[in-house]
Amino acid sequence: MAATEENLVKVTVRGFTRSIILWLVSRKPCSGYEIIKEIKRLTGQDLKTGNVYPLLYELEEKGFIRGRWAEKGRRRIKYYSATKRGRKILDKMKKLFELPIRDALIDLLGEEQPVVYRKRVYNKDLIK
Repeated sequence: MAATEENLVKVTVRGFTRSIILWLVSRKPCSGYEIIKEIKRLTGQDLKTGNVYPLLYELEEKGFIRGRWAEKGRRRIKYYSATKRGRKILDKMKKLFELPIRDALIDLLGEEQPVVYRKRVYNKDLIK
């Protein structure tokens, strides 16, 4: 892929990163590491911790997610989950995609039906 096209893909993923994070932590509490791995599975893009953790701190500061520390062996891990406020904004985002933009995205994807999230399987080739 040419540099210009690669850059467009990265910018698009970055634009959705906050929404993806909020969606992930609304499903179950996740550590920052888990979030980075899930974003990689969803988008195919490697995001650096230096890109993701500032977004987690921002979402936490704005009250959309909450972090709680847990002991795992000798390590302390912070798990993030969506707050009531975060779930409300996520519902607003879902409503946005009920508008005509949904048809545009389906056309962009070249699919009749959008791929449905099932049991933590994100790769559409694996969903049958």
